[in-house]
Amino acid sequence: MEDHIKESMLFSQRMAQLSKALWKSIEKDWQGWIKPFNLNINEHHILWIAHHLNGATISDIAKFGVMHVSTAFNFSKKLEERGLLQFSKRENDKRNTYIKLTEKGKNLLTELMAAYNPANNSVYQGAAPLRDLYGKFPDILELLAIVRNIYGDDFMNIFEKSFENLEKEFIQSEEENKKEQVENVG
Repeated sequence: MEDHIKESMLFSQRMAQLSKALWKSIEKDWQGWIKPFNLNINEHHILWIAHHLNGATISDIAKFGVMHVSTAFNFSKKLEERGLLQFSKRENDKRNTYIKLTEKGKNLLTELMAAYNPANNSVYQGAAPLRDLYGKFPDILELLAIVRNIYGDDFMNIFEKSFENLEKEFIQSEEENKKEQVENVG
């Protein structure tokens, strides 16, 4: 067997094994976090994407949720039936179905964020010693580069935007809490 084929196979198998092990842990933690809210992973992911894309198409949900279009549509329909999402068409685009969170959906996401507990997240726990040692979590730049090469710049731009939005929401929430504390003291 040629060297580059051996190297390719070993790399592919190493990535497959590591990804499977990591995913198993992530899946267990994710399900444990959202189960009390009567959600599955696809539903939670759809709510999360709908929140960050605000007016996403079903195709957008499928693309950025890394799921088949029929999966995105069917789970979105279930969320609509629960009053968490709203479907619509646009005057200038009757072909695509757009979804956005309802107030009930926004409230549920807020509750989910409040219910997150790092102690119940094994990936976080696994990375914490690195954070303690180096003062930050691993950058995972090489993994991001691999994902960018597979899914493209659009995927990564939405990925980064969603986390930038989340950081802004955390900062806003902290500022509101501080303001509330000052008002309560005064």
